[in-house]
Amino acid sequence: MSRMDKYKKVHEESQKEEKKPFGFRREMKKDGRTENTRYEEPRYEEPQETYREPEKEYYYEDHYQEPKKKRGWRRILVMILIAVLGYSVISFGIGNFVAKQDSSMPKIETQEFNGATSENGKRNILLLGSDTRDNISGRSDSMMVLQVDGWGKPKLVSFMRDMYVDIPGVGQNKLNAAYAYGGADLVRQTLKENFGIDCRYYAMVDFQTFEKGVDALFPRGVKMDAEKDMSAYIDEPITKGTQRMNGHTLLNYARFRMDEEGDFGRVRRQQQVMQSVFGQLINPLVLLRGPYAAGKIWGYLSTDMPNSYVLTHLFNFGKAVGGLNRLTLPVDGSWSYIDTANAGSALAVDTNQNAQAAQEFLGK
Repeated sequence: MSRMDKYKKVHEESQKEEKKPFGFRREMKKDGRTENTRYEEPRYEEPQETYREPEKEYYYEDHYQEPKKKRGWRRILVMILIAVLGYSVISFGIGNFVAKQDSSMPKIETQEFNGATSENGKRNILLLGSDTRDNISGRSDSMMVLQVDGWGKPKLVSFMRDMYVDIPGVGQNKLNAAYAYGGADLVRQTLKENFGIDCRYYAMVDFQTFEKGVDALFPRGVKMDAEKDMSAYIDEPITKGTQRMNGHTLLNYARFRMDEEGDFGRVRRQQQVMQSVFGQLINPLVLLRGPYAAGKIWGYLSTDMPNSYVLTHLFNFGKAVGGLNRLTLPVDGSWSYIDTANAGSALAVDTNQNAQAAQEFLGK
């Protein structure tokens, strides 16, 4: 083989080998011999870009669409609430102004009342019904404690006015004498000493205020189911059964005691009247008149309840529409009739038993 053929063969064999990328050489020893080795670097590959579809261009004239407007029901609801609130505030103010300008009603001042919050945090309200409007003379015709704090139904405790109790600074006498001796605050002290009940606020309603308030709320009268015929004892006839009573008639019904039940029957009817009045407030027409009537009654009342308390507890007061939980003191089996030298016939009561019943009812 010639030298030319030899080189040609070597060239052809080298072409068969896979070509490798260029790299740096280095020397390494193998079996005592030095060999040249090609150092190969990894191939560099350009990163491939992900294909992205070009964004579409919209032209206002042909393709642009305005975003859909959100539903306006929330705005409508807010506007309705604002309108109702505005109507209520204006109506309440008008009613209050009318009451203040009513020359037929003697002015009445707020009494001094050193109320206290109960140990359980509840702020009970002492409700008094008086036969006078001068805050000086007269006895309390009705006494109740209203509790609207909490999530359940409002609670109402009624007290028999003929209970023979200890009146601080006075001595033993009928419960309703406490108002004549010292006004609302002495009634508060008496309830605390005998029954352990704390009252934070008071509200005194005289007979004239009661009548005007009922007539303002219910021009057609309050629907009542009278227990019995009372026509022979009062100036306006009340027959047994369902009928509508105006403010004056309803007051006579609540005060009636000329039967064998005496004060027990009267207290029960007072609670029935409260239940009926609250229950019929749900009527839409009555609700429309409610703010005006409330303002009018508020103008006639003697009370130390701040407006802030009433406003923040409107929902709790409104729960009375669904009914009241009621308790009457003295409870069954805790009293007896006695004759007294200074107060005539009265009720001797077990104050411990009644105090326990009242505190369990109102919450300790």
